[in-house]
Amino acid sequence: MFKSKLFKAVMSVALLGSIFAIPPLPSATAADASCPNGYVGLTFDDGPSNNTNNILNALKQANLRATMFNTGQNAQNNQALVRAQVAAGMWIGNHSYTHPDMTKLNASQMASEITRTQQTIQSITGTTPTLFRPPYGATNATLKSVISQNGLREMLWNVDSQDWNGASASQIVAAVNRMASGDVILMHDQYQTTLQAIPQIAQNLKNRGLCAGMISPATGRAVAPDGGTNNPPATTVRIETENMTKSGQYTSNISSPFNGVALYANNDAVRTTHNFTTGTHSFSLRGASNNNNMARVDLKIGGQTKGTFYFGGSSPAVYTLNNISHGTGNQTIELIVTADDGTWDAYLDYLEIS
Repeated sequence: MFKSKLFKAVMSVALLGSIFAIPPLPSATAADASCPNGYVGLTFDDGPSNNTNNILNALKQANLRATMFNTGQNAQNNQALVRAQVAAGMWIGNHSYTHPDMTKLNASQMASEITRTQQTIQSITGTTPTLFRPPYGATNATLKSVISQNGLREMLWNVDSQDWNGASASQIVAAVNRMASGDVILMHDQYQTTLQAIPQIAQNLKNRGLCAGMISPATGRAVAPDGGTNNPPATTVRIETENMTKSGQYTSNISSPFNGVALYANNDAVRTTHNFTTGTHSFSLRGASNNNNMARVDLKIGGQTKGTFYFGGSSPAVYTLNNISHGTGNQTIELIVTADDGTWDAYLDYLEIS
């Protein structure tokens, strides 16, 4: 079942899927000199569809490989296309069977969605996925437990192409241009704009010394297609917002759509102190708006505004501010809601520093 634009616009979000061994293609390896700046993960959700062959042909012509997060229902109904994905050198991920909001299901229903898809893909390809991406990026503690019990890793994303939200081909290319080594981007199988963007994506990655790689089931980061990596070493620190210091009149903890914090009014904020040994980092914030209005959350470090995260709907999403310069030593990090017009709230899950 394809993501409906309407549901996506009302919900909107953030990362799980699966990977399995496939026949080798003439593609980048861990020692490939054409990838001096590392690897990124290209992902396509909701297939297979009547656009899948076009996507595969474009990827092959561009010498790109990607992870295809298939729904079990679409895989069952289009088995030849799943085999074509594998033959084209793609990795296959689990994207549930019928594409529901998994957080609205009980544990037994969650398990059924996951296991039916595992069995379907295994019967078609001979291999089961190792990554699971929840539809709409909607996840909670129960789902995480079910995912783990099935030997899968939850796979969200660092960058959202917004192709589901009507982004043009040039806007999709611009989104890929924001990716850094190890990052993963959300795209979809069924949109013509995404198809049109593929040649320019390939050229831009080449110009930046990046290659398209697989997503490691161990780390959730993009690595070389053979599982190795020449990515610059990265240490990611995740800070759960409910563990940060809250300030403002209405700031409070929440349990839905995730365990986190809600910022309800201007200047509501959470803050923490972090010790930086170097002066440049990327900051990824998972969050959402309480409705389709745009939620704006400023990032401040050492009292200086360094950028703004925008959340355009109620489905959780991860947005990244790359290569932010800041002071070293102990620095106060603040996440502050701004431009509140009384029609939305900002929900924050976690902040990652890499």
